[in-house]
Amino acid sequence: MTAHASPPADRPLPDAALLAELGAIAEDLARQAGALVREGRPRRVDVAATKTSPIDVVTAMDLASESLLRRLLAERRPGDGILGEEEGLDRGGSGVTWVIDPIDGTVNYLYGIPAYAVSVAAVVGPPRPTEWTVVAGCVHSVADGRTWTATLGGGAYEDGRRVRVNPPAPLAESLLATGFGYTTERRRAQARVLVDVLPRVRDIRRIGSAAIDLCLVASGEVDLFYERGLQAWDQAAGTLVAAEAGATVVGLRGAPPSEAMTVAGPEPTVRELVALLEELRADTDDVAAGGAEGHPSG
Repeated sequence: MTAHASPPADRPLPDAALLAELGAIAEDLARQAGALVREGRPRRVDVAATKTSPIDVVTAMDLASESLLRRLLAERRPGDGILGEEEGLDRGGSGVTWVIDPIDGTVNYLYGIPAYAVSVAAVVGPPRPTEWTVVAGCVHSVADGRTWTATLGGGAYEDGRRVRVNPPAPLAESLLATGFGYTTERRRAQARVLVDVLPRVRDIRRIGSAAIDLCLVASGEVDLFYERGLQAWDQAAGTLVAAEAGATVVGLRGAPPSEAMTVAGPEPTVRELVALLEELRADTDDVAAGGAEGHPSG
């Protein structure tokens, strides 16, 4: 039950030198974009555009940060593809695609809440989340400078210090992080799930950046994470960091992590949480789905 199984035999992993190069580039780019976001933040941030709903916002800095990342990648790795939140997919010919989120936690950035990040990941294989393998990633927390890095098979680190997930604990003794979507229908369904999950766990945190949430699982600062609706750029780097720190990262009903659902944490507790989320049909937007009466609390 992991997010990063070995690629097919016809898609060999990058060798150690290339993995190290991709990891170093991911970190360097995330830090450079983070400096732009941090130093260029005006006293008042305005909304430049909206996406899925009026509360799903884009700022001028989202656009500027992605533009910088794309320019730097074109200089460093001109043959690679790029998939970014704001500008979509540019296909490359090298077999490597960069999956970038210029500001993960834009609403926090908008309001000046210090929990937003730049996320940069390198993947190999087709530029589709269910088919690629994430091989390097960096999540840079802009406000406080904390930086998580990982390469496939190389472990996960926070500012150069190796990190590990917490030991498994019963669900009832576990601190969960989660997040919510931007449409009314999605939020109603997530609220329904939350009503059943909250009494069965130690507590829930809603930080506002899935990339940071996944890294906090890796660092042991929360025990578990689950969220429906994450896009590839929200989670590519963070899922690698979590998995390399020892987390199981999965979806529901035997599926890999995806937009439908992503769950991360120590394997036995993830298994317990997945069973609860499946019972609650948390991977649907059905507000009438049944509750989990009688489900064990851990």
